[in-house]
Amino acid sequence: MVTLTVNGAAHDVDVPPDMPLLWVLRDVIGLTGTKFGCGIAQCGACTVHVDGQPLRSCQLAVGTLGTRAVTTIEAIGATTAGAKAQRAWLDLEVVQCGYCQSGQIMAAAALLATTPSPDDADIDAAMAGNICRCGTYVRIREAIKKAATAA
Repeated sequence: MVTLTVNGAAHDVDVPPDMPLLWVLRDVIGLTGTKFGCGIAQCGACTVHVDGQPLRSCQLAVGTLGTRAVTTIEAIGATTAGAKAQRAWLDLEVVQCGYCQSGQIMAAAALLATTPSPDDADIDAAMAGNICRCGTYVRIREAIKKAATAA
């Protein structure tokens, strides 16, 4: 039995400690906003926050989390940076197919929480490894800049 804090709620899950967090979130807890992309932590679709840090949940064993808090796309809008990112994504119509966008928003929200006025280099570094097969990178960059200037 593993106890996780996800989006502010405690969840007792009867899973092996080496089970990836992604599958616990999706298949055990029922939070399907976090997506499976590559399974090797290279594409960013499965990005969640663990104590505010963006991490790839497909390669993160639940047994390693301890008491650290997990935030998923379902709750990122409750944070200031997450709400700004989500609003900018909608305002600029960033999403094309949308599959990668929860991971993109999670990475952007983490960047905005630590770097409120990111420059292009900050954005490139924070978003590196978050793959968008539709190629919405220009709109993603614009949305991050818009979120950074939002009141």
